Amino acid sequence: MDQYSIIKYPLATEKAVRLMESENKLIFVVDNKARKPEIKEAIEKEFKLKVVKVNTLIDRAGHKRAYISISPETPAIDVATQLGLM
Repeated sequence: MDQYSIIKYPLATEKAVRLMESENKLIFVVDNKARKPEIKEAIEKEFKLKVVKVNTLIDRAGHKRAYISISPETPAIDVATQLGLM
């Protein structure tokens, strides 16, 4: 899998914005077959930032969400602004 097929799109819900501000996390919907190391590598290549941790969750609709913890030197709000979420 390449980085473009792993990452589908970012989420911009109220919860996602709250996590950006309080815990420096971003939420992406990713491919259901993608594993955590693949997701981490794809995010680091795509956005040129350091990923600390990746947690995944499959929601009721069957979509896989990746909760990406970013290193403190890169604010999640800045990345969200680049993506056009803020």
